[in-house]
Amino acid sequence: MKKLLYLPLLFVLFTCQFTQAQTNNTSFSVSEKKIHQIDQLFKQYLDSGWIKGITANISVDGKTVYSKAFGNQIGRPFKTDDILRIASQTKAITSVAVMMLLEEGKFSLDDPISKYLPTFKNPQILDKFNPKDTTYTTKPAKGEITIRELLTHTSGLGYAQIGSPEMQAIYAKADISAGFVNHKKLLETDIDKLGKLPLSFEPGQKWQYSLGMDVLGRLVEVTSGLNLDQFFRERIFIPLGMNDTYFALPKNKQPRLSSVYTEDPKTKAVIPWKDGAVNGSTINYPINENGYFAGGAGLVSTAKDYGIFLQMLLNGGEYKGKRMLSKNSVALMTQNQMGKIPFGANYFGLGFEVVSDKGSKKLGQTAGSYGWGGFFGSTYWVDPQKKMTAQIYVQQSPLSHGQLPNQFKAIIYQDAK
Repeated sequence: MKKLLYLPLLFVLFTCQFTQAQTNNTSFSVSEKKIHQIDQLFKQYLDSGWIKGITANISVDGKTVYSKAFGNQIGRPFKTDDILRIASQTKAITSVAVMMLLEEGKFSLDDPISKYLPTFKNPQILDKFNPKDTTYTTKPAKGEITIRELLTHTSGLGYAQIGSPEMQAIYAKADISAGFVNHKKLLETDIDKLGKLPLSFEPGQKWQYSLGMDVLGRLVEVTSGLNLDQFFRERIFIPLGMNDTYFALPKNKQPRLSSVYTEDPKTKAVIPWKDGAVNGSTINYPINENGYFAGGAGLVSTAKDYGIFLQMLLNGGEYKGKRMLSKNSVALMTQNQMGKIPFGANYFGLGFEVVSDKGSKKLGQTAGSYGWGGFFGSTYWVDPQKKMTAQIYVQQSPLSHGQLPNQFKAIIYQDAK
C-alpha cells in the first residue's frame, strides 16, 4: 500500500524543473545521475516513514538546476512554492540588516551593545542556580557584550526553550521566548528584559547558540528608526523581489503555508505537530498576529525567495542591479570571526557557519562555503567556488534521521574537484 501511495508522487504530485548546468567559469555541474540519486534519497526517507514531505532547490551560476517537492502536506501535496517556516534561517537576513547599517556608520562591530540597548550595561554572569525554585546568584562580568559577539554567538547569552536547562528556566520565568510566540508581545519588551538577566559565561569566551540575533533585531530597530518588519520589507524584501517572505503572513497567502510535523516521543512515528511540543511555542506564529518580530527565528519564506537572498550573497551583495551590501561586507561575514574559539572542524563568521579546510574533508563540501539551517529540518549553504546555492526543507522537528542534509551534500559533491 505504501508503494502505491508514493508511486504517484514520483510522476505526478511533485513540481520538477531541472537543467544540467555547466558554466564557462566552473566545471561543476549537477548531472542527471546526481538528480536521480537525490530523488531516490528523498523517496527512501518517504517510503521509510521518516518524513512526510520535502522540497529542495539547487542553483549553479544563477540558474536553477534542481527544484522539486515530494510527499504531502495535511490534505494536499507538498509543492515547491509552499510558504515555509524558515526559523533560524531568519538569522542570516538579520545579519545582512546589521551589516547594511554598519556600512551606513550607525555603529561599529566592536561597540558594546549597551551603547544602543542600555539594559545590557554592566552584565552579570550566572554563578549558582537552584533548579527547585529557579533562583540564582550572579557575579559581575569582566567585559560587555559587543555587536560582533552577538553575530558570532559568543556573547554569553543562552537560548529560550532550546538552550541549557538553567537558561531555559530563567528565560521562561521572564516570559522570553525563542520566537514562535503564542501571544501578543513586542521585541522591545523582551529584549529590554533579556538585558537584565544573567549570562552563561564571560562574553567572548566560547560559542553558544543564543538569542543574540533577536537582540540584533532590536539593534536594527533602534538605529534605523523602523521596526524589524518594516526594515526587512523596505530595505531587503521589496528591492530583491522576495514577495513571499513575511513575519505575519497575509490571509490570501495562508493556504500556501506548509504543514509542520513532529515525532511521537515513544514510537518515533511522524505525526502532525500539535502545540505543546515545545513549551510556550506555537506553529501558528506566522498567522496569529502576535506582533513579535524575532530576528532569530520569526520569518516564513519560499525556496524561491530564499534562493534570491542566497544568490545576492553569492554575487557579493548584489542581485539584478540592486546592491544590498558591499563585497567587503560579504567577505567579512563569510570568514572566521571567532579567532581561536573552538567550533568543531569549522568556523563561525558574522551569522554563518563557514567550512574550513579541515571541515571540507568530511563530505567534500568546498572550503569557504557558508550556511546554516532552521529548527524545522532545513539546511542551506552557499558555495562561492562552485557558484552554487542549495536548500533543503522538511518542516519537521525533531528529525531522528538528521543525516539527510549530509547525504544530500555527499551526492552533490561526489565528483567535485
